[in-house]
Amino acid sequence: MGEPFFVQRYANGPLPEATVLKTAGAPRQLVREVESGHGSACAVQRKYNIKGTHTVMRWVRQYGSGKYGKVIRVEQAGEVNEAARLRSQLRQAKEALADAHMELALEKAFLAVACEQMGQTAEAFKKKHAGRRRTWRSGPTPASK
Repeated sequence: MGEPFFVQRYANGPLPEATVLKTAGAPRQLVREVESGHGSACAVQRKYNIKGTHTVMRWVRQYGSGKYGKVIRVEQAGEVNEAARLRSQLRQAKEALADAHMELALEKAFLAVACEQMGQTAEAFKKKHAGRRRTWRSGPTPASK
């Protein structure tokens, strides 16, 4: 009837008779073995000396019932919109953080230029003003005298 469906050979000769798959229905038989829980795809691959690393998993996806090797996620109607809303919210938060970093960089650059024009260092300016807002007009208030 022609060449067997799946025959592998070792370098020193043919595999033992128990490990040679000779029928066209062999992939389906292996898939049933995997899906019944008698072994994982990797265990079945080792048991029958199948050399392809993804061959058994490909057969399970192709011939299987869809229970093994697939992740099924059940969502309610509102959860789909929730995921999109959360992705949008995350994008907005990232944009706001980037804007804050840009503003901080601009403030540092402005401080450096202003201190250079005044002829003092940024550290000395920060120590002198200690975060307070001062103008040349501001002086002691009448209530503080």
